[in-house]
Amino acid sequence: SASRLQLSGLCFLLQILTIILFAVFVRYSPESSPGLCSQQLNCSWRNQDLGFQHPRFRDVHLQALLGFGLLVAFLSRYGLGSVAISILIVAFAIQWAVLIQGFLYFFLNGKIYMGAQSMVSADFCTAAILISTGAVLGRVNPVQMLLLTLLGVTLFTLNEYILLSLMGVSDSGGSLTVHTFGAYFGLMVSRILHQPRMDKRKGQQDTGHQPDVFAVVGTVCLWIFWPSFTSATTARDNAEPWAVLNAYFSLVASTLATFVLSPLLYEESTLWMVQIQDATLASMAVMGMAGEMLVTPFGALITGFLAGLIPPLGFRFLTPVLCSRLKIQDTCGVHNVHGLPGILGALLGTLLTALATADAYGGRLELVFPLVAQGSRTTTDQALCQLCALPVTLLLATLGGSLTG
Repeated sequence: SASRLQLSGLCFLLQILTIILFAVFVRYSPESSPGLCSQQLNCSWRNQDLGFQHPRFRDVHLQALLGFGLLVAFLSRYGLGSVAISILIVAFAIQWAVLIQGFLYFFLNGKIYMGAQSMVSADFCTAAILISTGAVLGRVNPVQMLLLTLLGVTLFTLNEYILLSLMGVSDSGGSLTVHTFGAYFGLMVSRILHQPRMDKRKGQQDTGHQPDVFAVVGTVCLWIFWPSFTSATTARDNAEPWAVLNAYFSLVASTLATFVLSPLLYEESTLWMVQIQDATLASMAVMGMAGEMLVTPFGALITGFLAGLIPPLGFRFLTPVLCSRLKIQDTCGVHNVHGLPGILGALLGTLLTALATADAYGGRLELVFPLVAQGSRTTTDQALCQLCALPVTLLLATLGGSLTG
């Protein structure tokens, strides 16, 4: 009874607070002011209209709601409840992200002017928080999930602002800002909340046949909508096809990698759907930063194949070490599915940045690396910024996760 009252009261207070803040600060962006986003956020607001942005927002929102929401339904004791909590997190995180990101990116003359791009950015933030909650799923209550969301959105926006605005990093698909930050933020929360007696409780990890149905639907949603997710913040002109096609090539190669490795590591004669789901997520985490860069088709296939190898190896060899030695209880395996692939994606993005040339990119250079095209940086300088963004993200994620925990 006390827990229900706490949840009811916190939801009421948070909603009243956001209503008041929206009433004071938030306004719809006029169509005549497309330049509010300027160079600060990884977006292409300058040459787009709301009619073009709406399909992207729809796909990104469905990705966050269905793709991530259904993927957490594999625990037999918490399946449908986990989906409900995911929807609760999405409902609050979008509102809070519009406010926090608005103060940094869309604030003008004392008001936050929001449009479709604001919602896309809020959905990216929501995706990172959903990744974080996967590390503590089944071990925290809804009230704690809301508090995690409140602090997580704020810290995510701070990390994003440092990387994209202050450092000028190119990370359109969120290898660092979404996957790496979300994973290690959640893992640090899980470490602080470690309870020794929970190690002996295996019942909550049991899975049944019905949760696999949710995994099937969630994985299909990932295949349908994730290419739109990785290309949602790329420039409209010629860079978007690169991000979409690279995402698809990475997806197909990672799936085959799962069929190559999983039969060798596990005794089961058939693959679990969740293993294909993990490979799909890992491939997109790797391709987040490099998606709009010149990966080339065969490069995307190689990257996807390597990404598909990470989850099976991680679950087989690394997860037991994290649990026994570091006392990190990672319910959904976000370290194998988002954390390590996100780091690999950041390193791949750094390599591709260092190899970028005006001849290879042509007119796309200004869209992908605007500071290099303007002459403010060399490709080496840009690559160093891309590389330095990794420890910055890990530092903010671990410190923020410790504080939140």
